[in-house]
Amino acid sequence: MASTAFPTRDDFAALLNDSLGGEDGGFEGRVVKGTVTAIENDLAVIDVGLKSEGRVPLREFAAPGQKADLKVGDEVEVYVDRVENAHGEAMLSRDRARREAAWDKLEAEFTESARVEGVIFGRVKGGFTVDLDGAVAFLPGSQVDIRPVRDVTPLMDIPQPFQILKMDRRRGNIVVSRRAILEETRAEQRSGLIQTLAEGQIIEGVVKNITDYGAFVDLGGIDGLLHVTDLSYKRINHPNEMINIGDTVRVQIIRINRDTQRISLGMKQLESDPWEGAAAKYPIGAKLSGRVTNITEYGAFVELEPGIEGLVHVSEMSWTKKNVHPGKIVSTSQEVEVLVLEVDPEKRRISLGLKQAQSNPWDSFAERHPIGSTVEGEVKNATEFGLFIGLDGDVDGMVHMSDIAWGISGEDALALHRKGEAVSAVVLDIDVEKERISLGMKQLERGGPAAGGTAAAAAGLNKNAIVTVTVLEVRDGGLEVQAGEDGAAGFIKRSDLGRDRDEQRSERFQIGQKFDAMVTGFDRAKKPTFSVKAMQIAEEKQAVAQYGSSDSGASLGDILGEALKAKSEG
Repeated sequence: MASTAFPTRDDFAALLNDSLGGEDGGFEGRVVKGTVTAIENDLAVIDVGLKSEGRVPLREFAAPGQKADLKVGDEVEVYVDRVENAHGEAMLSRDRARREAAWDKLEAEFTESARVEGVIFGRVKGGFTVDLDGAVAFLPGSQVDIRPVRDVTPLMDIPQPFQILKMDRRRGNIVVSRRAILEETRAEQRSGLIQTLAEGQIIEGVVKNITDYGAFVDLGGIDGLLHVTDLSYKRINHPNEMINIGDTVRVQIIRINRDTQRISLGMKQLESDPWEGAAAKYPIGAKLSGRVTNITEYGAFVELEPGIEGLVHVSEMSWTKKNVHPGKIVSTSQEVEVLVLEVDPEKRRISLGLKQAQSNPWDSFAERHPIGSTVEGEVKNATEFGLFIGLDGDVDGMVHMSDIAWGISGEDALALHRKGEAVSAVVLDIDVEKERISLGMKQLERGGPAAGGTAAAAAGLNKNAIVTVTVLEVRDGGLEVQAGEDGAAGFIKRSDLGRDRDEQRSERFQIGQKFDAMVTGFDRAKKPTFSVKAMQIAEEKQAVAQYGSSDSGASLGDILGEALKAKSEG
């Protein structure tokens, strides 16, 4: 009987080598199964059927931050790096085995755009490292969360889902995102939450961001916009006047756009509308107090109560200040009295008058200064048709050029006065509706019709007659004089005071001074006009005619000398 020989361990190894294609060479670079035969300190001794066993650190069998749960007899998968090293041991790696298996799994999940689970375990430049069950991936800092995260420590060493953005097995590169998972989850939550909301619903939320135009409120996973105009019925310049980030606010849902998932919120809708019954509260003609809240080029807004503002148009701001910016009449936050001019509750508009709440200065002037009374004022402006005189009550009166002075043309009369000059005048007419006051200055002159003079006062005067006049008033533009003792009063223009420039200075004359002048004419009121210059020219012509020509040898001085001598002797 032939003896039966049992195969030895070496026989099995030889058979295994043959099946793998050579002397142990088929093992290298492959993931194989092995058995834990012993645990020595922090190493696991593993038999994978080679000539010798291999040793693998226990940490390679543990999840990050945890201890290895391994015991003798456990079957594990390892990667054969080398069949035999210098010490005759097999070079095995559990990490490499997990990595190879992980890559196979990750490639399949990446193809299906599926989520993968991993653990953030380290920091690198620009981001973090993530363990995807053996494969190491890169997590960019921008992909950690929806918003910037200052401290990532609470997120580390915790299994959580990631989305693979890019992977290259040949280069060993994997890029993942945690943010994509959060955004997808957030979108799912938003879609679910928005279905539970309805327009008109009152809900609480937390203010998470504030801008110039409003605030964003977190309604528990979905944001709504609280526009600045819906914060309050009263004027709000910036949302932070009423709310701050982190505040819990009670709001009403105004509009929901389920396609864009946009929600509009309001706070003022929870308050009573101050415009209800506004027409009854603010009847036309009512005099009210308010606060100036805003000033524009076309007027000023006045708050009558929180939520109700009226506009004072620039034309209704002042009786006397025309064409000026409202900011020069009132200032922001100033308390003012106004009169209600018009109310439109539907358009939420109230027209107010500022000047109507004050006394009309034209009425006041008419009460204090009836027609025929004398007033004093300052020349504010001169136009081609008259003078504007500033009067008390901040009103202006006008002296037409024909009412400035007797005996001279309107143009010459205008030239007699200058801006800033103090003058007196008579009130001729007052038109309160048109805001006009007509004044007269010549009516105060002696010898004029207003002083009782008539055409008879000048009846004894003839044109071109030489008369003795007395100075009544000295002006820049000439002299007011009177013929004889009780004769008619008239005017001598500055240019008619003499032929030479030096003689035309009116300041060289004094009130009461007497001198001769020629009557040059009469105005429509028969008031005489006089001229010293015309008299001098006439006397010169007479002397030349009587005593000879200057061409005959006698000088003009000799001729005038002889004429004056003859006149004195006669």
